Amino acid sequence: MTATIPGAPVDEARTPNVRRTLVVTDIVDAATGIRSFTFAAPDGSLLPGFVPGSHLIVGAGDRTNAYSLTNDGVAPTTYQISVLRLADGNGGSCWMHDMLSVGDPVEVELPRSAFPPAPRAMKHLLVAGGIGVTPILSHLRAAHRWNRDVQLLYTFRPGCGAHVDDVIALAGRQAELFVDQSGFTERLAATLADQPIGTHLYMCGPPGMIDHVVTTAQDLGWPESRIHLERFGADALDAGEPFVVRLTESDLTLDVPSGTSVLETLEHNGITVANRCRQGVCGECRIPLSSGAADHRDLYLTDDEKSAGDAFMPCVSRAAAGCILEVPL
Repeated sequence: MTATIPGAPVDEARTPNVRRTLVVTDIVDAATGIRSFTFAAPDGSLLPGFVPGSHLIVGAGDRTNAYSLTNDGVAPTTYQISVLRLADGNGGSCWMHDMLSVGDPVEVELPRSAFPPAPRAMKHLLVAGGIGVTPILSHLRAAHRWNRDVQLLYTFRPGCGAHVDDVIALAGRQAELFVDQSGFTERLAATLADQPIGTHLYMCGPPGMIDHVVTTAQDLGWPESRIHLERFGADALDAGEPFVVRLTESDLTLDVPSGTSVLETLEHNGITVANRCRQGVCGECRIPLSSGAADHRDLYLTDDEKSAGDAFMPCVSRAAAGCILEVPL
């Protein structure tokens, strides 16, 4: 039996989907279309700690969504998230904006992360775009707590910058804010070109911003091992090419179209797979893989598990180019 120290970070890659009921203790409008929610245990007790970059799986009506935790993960008494209202999303963000009130109970799962800071980095360079500041903010809090060398570039549309006051309070002159794309692009290139050896780069934001940052860094010679990124979830991924899945036990061959997940294809063909977040975070829909190489797009499986090639997350992952996936279903 393994004892859990209250307030200590959870080994989220190995922890089952433990669910808890928390209470909404505060709701604040953080920026245009962005609302911040604070959750606590009903008795105010300490919550399990978490590493920077962790997500919280939140039950939002009949949906479950994964949201980045923005507060300090050391011995927390609350969990804090910020939610961008997406009218064309899966409905979870609208439910939280429209239906949640202070005092309401909310079902959550323990935090888990696939976007932690590199423990041996000499410096942490953080790049955030829009609501992508949320996981970056937890990195910034950790850097401030442990006195790590950190620098932040944060770009957002005028009037839509969330947590700006927090960023300035934590990073001071090491934080640079941008509301114009050209200024951000110019400063980004100069910053990436002038970093000490041992610097690690972390980014979260819109797909176009992430792709630009990665390309710029690679063109300047940054090694892949020092580039870390987090996308918003399945909606932030490209649609992917069509591919085929063979169900060995059902003796079915299914075509998975571009823009449609394996999970959706299975459901359309009457095959039920347990699922919750549908964003590659919670691990609920994990299924075995008999053969074929998957294009792993989830944030749940560890690198070793992905390399093993015997499981994948059908809600977001697809087949590697030219491969047919076979699963024992």
